[in-house]
Amino acid sequence: MPLSPLFTSVYSKEYEINFTQCLPSGRLKYTELCNLLQLTAATHADLGGISFSDMQEFDQAWVLSRMRVEITALPQWRDVVTVKTWINTLENSRSIRALEIYVNNKKIAGCETFWAVFNTKKRRPELLSLPHDHFVLFPNLKATAEAFSKIDINPEKEEVFEKIVILSDLDIVNHVNNVKYLEWCMDLVDEKIILNQEIKSFEMNFMQELSLRDKVVIHENISTKSIVFSITKENKNCYALQLNLI
Repeated sequence: MPLSPLFTSVYSKEYEINFTQCLPSGRLKYTELCNLLQLTAATHADLGGISFSDMQEFDQAWVLSRMRVEITALPQWRDVVTVKTWINTLENSRSIRALEIYVNNKKIAGCETFWAVFNTKKRRPELLSLPHDHFVLFPNLKATAEAFSKIDINPEKEEVFEKIVILSDLDIVNHVNNVKYLEWCMDLVDEKIILNQEIKSFEMNFMQELSLRDKVVIHENISTKSIVFSITKENKNCYALQLNLI
């Protein structure tokens, strides 16, 4: 669709946290936090004329490659949160987007994401076909204290779960949605760590897409201050998650 008159290079959107998004503690689930980030990024792309619908004219879509989230506190049921986003870099086939979450004007989370343009028919990266010069870029305005990184997967990892990808795991791009990977791994974390908000930050690396009926193995490696999960298909790494603990 054409550029919206409501478009701004720095965009904010409010959400009220409902009970379906919450843990038994009444705090927002980590997966739902990521959903809010993804929805805000998508709305900003819609307004700026580089949405999924716009890109599908060229058989393209944005896919997430890396992500880092730093959390001070999780919002709770009935909180009204403001999610703010802007783009650090956007060139060729890659983009870095920053996001922040606020409650009562206090920042409670920051996020840095790395996106790639993906041809949904050829199933490979390529140059963005849409104009995007109207986006003002903010390369020095960071949302996190540390940048995303490549997660180190220890070969001594332990197999903890096997899974077959089902229809509800897939998104509109016809591959496993990025939040689903996080959900699979979070289901294997000691509930005390989650309910006590002992996760101060987490990172995700997406290395290979997964499709319907793919058979995968989830691995775990635990150390004093972190937990690293990895997901493999046919012994090849597809995804990694590092939880950094308080």
